[in-house]
Amino acid sequence: MRILVTGATGYVGGYVSARLLEEGHEVVALSRSGPGESPVVPQQAYGDVTTGEGLAEAMRGADAVIHLVGIIKERGENTFERVHVEGTRNVLQAARSQGVQRLVHMSAVGADPGAESRYQASKGEAEGLVRDSGLAYTIMRPSLIFGVGDAFFGGTLKQLVTLPPVVPVVGTGEYLFRPVYAGDVATAFARALSTEAAVGRTLELTGPTEYTLRQLLVLIRDRLRPRKPLVNIPLWLMRVGIQAFRVLPDPPITHDQFLMLLAGNTGDPAPAQRLLGLELETLHDHLDEVLGAA
Repeated sequence: MRILVTGATGYVGGYVSARLLEEGHEVVALSRSGPGESPVVPQQAYGDVTTGEGLAEAMRGADAVIHLVGIIKERGENTFERVHVEGTRNVLQAARSQGVQRLVHMSAVGADPGAESRYQASKGEAEGLVRDSGLAYTIMRPSLIFGVGDAFFGGTLKQLVTLPPVVPVVGTGEYLFRPVYAGDVATAFARALSTEAAVGRTLELTGPTEYTLRQLLVLIRDRLRPRKPLVNIPLWLMRVGIQAFRVLPDPPITHDQFLMLLAGNTGDPAPAQRLLGLELETLHDHLDEVLGAA
């Protein structure tokens, strides 16, 4: 199968592209910089989902599209609306113009057009476009994705544990998460393409173990800085800090991310696990490689 992967040069895209290649598919990596950007996929094509430029040409001859492009923070003209909503609209239009019938779309747990978080609202709007597209679609809603190179576990949480004199815990720290391994996400996307029962389905991709935010911080603390105390930061103080962070070009946490943190990020892994035959791996299985620890 010839598959165009948008977002192939990103963190999750590398895992997905590698898995598709392992299974013998012909993979074309879409890149805004053109050939040479993906270290995983030899066959690359230029295209920009936010403008639609190059998409139709990149999809020529494709049997399926895996749409992974997404952002977690807005920067300049790259807003959630432009990347998630307009980007998805452009991908769908190009797919229809080239006769591509099969689409596997990456959304997110909590996607809802009415969500308070603009990220989740934009993901929900994009899902609506996919459902109305006329294509044979599968929508994937992953939770927090961990793996080598991830920005949350190997970045944000690791820094919270290693940089301050204490380990700060947002509010009570009892917000629930069910992180999923990037390799399992890649397997799910690949298997969805060959699973007829996955067409027209929206599947939550969550891991086998549920943690509170505090438990995640303790897990990483005990691996890296076992003597550091955890200190709860009241929500009112977090809100003050987030307002102050708005003047920074790259704030450590945005208001939108704060809203999603308080909402948690969890779901039932069983439906996707049964349908796609997934054997889910735990965060414990990969913690050292994620943290870059010996």
